Amino acid sequence: MIRQSIKRTLAVANALGGVAIQSRYVRLRSAIGPILGVLLMLAVQGRALAGANTNDCRIGIYQLRDGSAVDVGPADDGHLRWRRKDGTTGMLTEASDGGWTSTLGWTDRPDGKRVSFFDCDAGRITFDGMQGQRIALDVTETTFQGAGAQLAGRLVMPHGNARVPIVVLVHGSENFSARDFYPLQRQLPSEGIGVFVYDKRGTGASGGLYSQNYLLLANDAIAAVHEAKRLAGSRAGKVGYQGGSQGGWVAPLATKIEPVDFVIVGFGLAVSAIDEDREAIALDMTRQGYDAEVMTKAMKVADATAAIIRSGLREGYDQLAAVRTQYSGEPWFKHVHGDVTFLFLETPEAEVREKGPALLAGLPADYDPMPVLRNLDISQLWILGEDDSDAPSAETAQRLRGLIDRGKPITLAVFPHADHGIYEYETAADGKRISTRNSDGYFKMMRDFIRNGRLDGRYGNSTVVLRKNK
Repeated sequence: MIRQSIKRTLAVANALGGVAIQSRYVRLRSAIGPILGVLLMLAVQGRALAGANTNDCRIGIYQLRDGSAVDVGPADDGHLRWRRKDGTTGMLTEASDGGWTSTLGWTDRPDGKRVSFFDCDAGRITFDGMQGQRIALDVTETTFQGAGAQLAGRLVMPHGNARVPIVVLVHGSENFSARDFYPLQRQLPSEGIGVFVYDKRGTGASGGLYSQNYLLLANDAIAAVHEAKRLAGSRAGKVGYQGGSQGGWVAPLATKIEPVDFVIVGFGLAVSAIDEDREAIALDMTRQGYDAEVMTKAMKVADATAAIIRSGLREGYDQLAAVRTQYSGEPWFKHVHGDVTFLFLETPEAEVREKGPALLAGLPADYDPMPVLRNLDISQLWILGEDDSDAPSAETAQRLRGLIDRGKPITLAVFPHADHGIYEYETAADGKRISTRNSDGYFKMMRDFIRNGRLDGRYGNSTVVLRKNK
């Protein structure tokens, strides 16, 4: 969400498997301040990603001897990342003997797995002692016209001529190339589902300026659907969206403008970006055990930062200064973080004014997604993490349950002990979370919904809420 565009570039690093990127960000931020640190972080990240060889013949999805599959994708600084469809994952580092060793999730703890690539061009692998072969997929590169920008896309289809469902992947707020780093572009086609993946405007090989304007991004997504259908031709079955994080605002909006067959939202929100920040601050206070009186005070901080955001970062600093003077000496104040409020509390005003607009470019802070969702009759699957710290999910889950009760074709799934990205985590001694894997059932749930339009059976330890048949 917003935090992904600012401090939580860590979430971007998570998506790429970038332990080194994360540590570099922490050093930069502590040395030069949050905004400038993030901007320099993005430059560092851009160089690291540019150095990642996404044409590496080791990258692909492999069928193993036992019938399971493992995806191998790029990370940063010469690393690779493996992912299984059960959600397990690790980062690979090349060893001196030419093999690769793995560390668990995004920790730096060895997990004992080794990977070897044999006859790379022929696609042979040994993963954790089991031989495998790269799965052949039909790939078509393309460029297409978005909303005033030329965008770079890719259609990935299961090998053959069969008619298949196709899902268009809609981005979060990240600034890296989806074509290079989204593993679903290989995982889903290996299950008989076509995928269209494209670089968000201002990222990767796409033109235009990076933006968080939902309407602009929705029109880009609509253009991507048109291009996917054009390229797939007679092979195109039902077509829909899968959107993560910010994509949870964009994909339903695009669907309301021009309907598709289905929408999947992962770790998105049914509240505004301003409300997201307020909910995150409330979660900060709840986790620390503070009472209603402190919560009321913390909301005054949220009100002050919201005023700055609504002004386009031009006004409202006096109100924030007054709140800071009133409360900064109280114990709870140091725990106020939120999704974007930290930016204003930890950064000098002059730096916010100068650097901040680039981080919040085009953000419609008060956009209310509920009118769209109330009037959307397309089949939807919403997947939330119960412990999401970037985008607290409780209010969104409550709103979605209300829509389900009113007969909207929504399926809601909530995974316990899952943070943003549906990542399970460990908590370090300093209280920081370290992602270890995706929740079991997360991939299977998306696969089944795309294929069948419904969920059937159990999906890990998730709780699923369905519309009752009438």
